[in-house]
Amino acid sequence: MNPYSLVRAKASLDEYHPNFTAMNLEEGEPVGLSTGLQAGAFLGLYLGFSLAVISVLTDPSQLGRLGGLLCTPPMIGAVLLGPFLARRRKPVDLGKRPLSHARETLTPYGEGRGRWRVLSHVKSDGMSIRIDMHDLTNLSGVVDAAIPLSNICSVKFIVGSGVPTSRQPELRQKVLDIVEDRVQLTRRKRSAKSIEISPIPTVKYVNQQRKINRALMILLPVFSFFAWLEMRH
Repeated sequence: MNPYSLVRAKASLDEYHPNFTAMNLEEGEPVGLSTGLQAGAFLGLYLGFSLAVISVLTDPSQLGRLGGLLCTPPMIGAVLLGPFLARRRKPVDLGKRPLSHARETLTPYGEGRGRWRVLSHVKSDGMSIRIDMHDLTNLSGVVDAAIPLSNICSVKFIVGSGVPTSRQPELRQKVLDIVEDRVQLTRRKRSAKSIEISPIPTVKYVNQQRKINRALMILLPVFSFFAWLEMRH
């Protein structure tokens, strides 16, 4: 990989939008107390439903206990977890700014009408840049130029499924080899027809979410087991 190309692209980012590199997915507004309370209530409902199932299995006649288990945990979850969940931040919709800069950055790699062009092959959904790699000759050059953009928003390389019946069956592996050589494992992700590079803040968020899910998967069965022991008596 040519380090000078990355330096030039990064300098171009700063020059084109001085505050552009400061925008990332962590700088959105907080989700708010209302959404936080709803999320806390939903987690409480999930716990309450699990306990209600245990209650029905141990003693179906305890309808009062069943109703309490379905109604009380959501309220407790909203009160205890709502204020903390309310501080989580929304992703920022960067609109057309990443798209306009991505097209300007990749314009030198255009190959003319009927081949690869930025207007037809570089698009955006507001949260990520989508670069269709079909009809492109200089794969390495486009990947190198697009990598600095992934520091601000996700970049998806559309490469097809890679099966023999696809449009360019060899394209997926070629682009994948380039990306694997330039981008660390935690920032890249493969799907059926694309290869995605995520910003570092997104990687941190996903890792944090996985830790929370892992904690829930461990604590919920333990809590349910002790609740089952208590309900047996």
